[in-house]
Amino acid sequence: MTRLSEDPGDDELAKRFVDGDESVLRAAYDRFGGAVFHLATRATAHRADAEDVTQATFVAAWQSRHTFDPGRGSLLGWLLTIARRKVIDHYRAAAREDRVAETIVRQPEPPAVESPERILDQLVVADELAKLPSDQRRVLELAFYEDLTHHQVAEITGLPLGTVKSHIRRGMASLKRRWEVDGAASGAERADSARQ
Repeated sequence: MTRLSEDPGDDELAKRFVDGDESVLRAAYDRFGGAVFHLATRATAHRADAEDVTQATFVAAWQSRHTFDPGRGSLLGWLLTIARRKVIDHYRAAAREDRVAETIVRQPEPPAVESPERILDQLVVADELAKLPSDQRRVLELAFYEDLTHHQVAEITGLPLGTVKSHIRRGMASLKRRWEVDGAASGAERADSARQ
């Protein structure tokens, strides 16, 4: 690394920048960073975005310094061209993030996780329902699993409303007796309150 003269001209600064002299990177930033930041500030909505664009410009310029041709223009012009591309990249990235956020917002809520107690209650109910007569079982399944009212169950099954209520009452009584025998009274209490 060679020592940077006190105030190198733009041509010397550009030549040493292209040659990879790290000591001129800071000098190039000090000399041209304000212009790059000004362009970024005018093109972006927030100061932080402008700072990001400025930093990305100098990083990209340093990484591709071998492509700079002093015969085609000044180092400042080349940096501003890179800065314009970085502004476009910034807006593309922001639009991509917005699309991702919108996609996430439109996703349906995940199903609620069943608690182990609720799953156990459902298994006990299913086991006990299987032991009931088919008409009574069908009425209770509609009431339990489909969460239908007595009127809705009557419409679906074609049974009179009084018969639906009787089937539910007898079925619940049968389930309650079975749960009391097995010591699963907590599930019976919830089942009683759910169908009233």
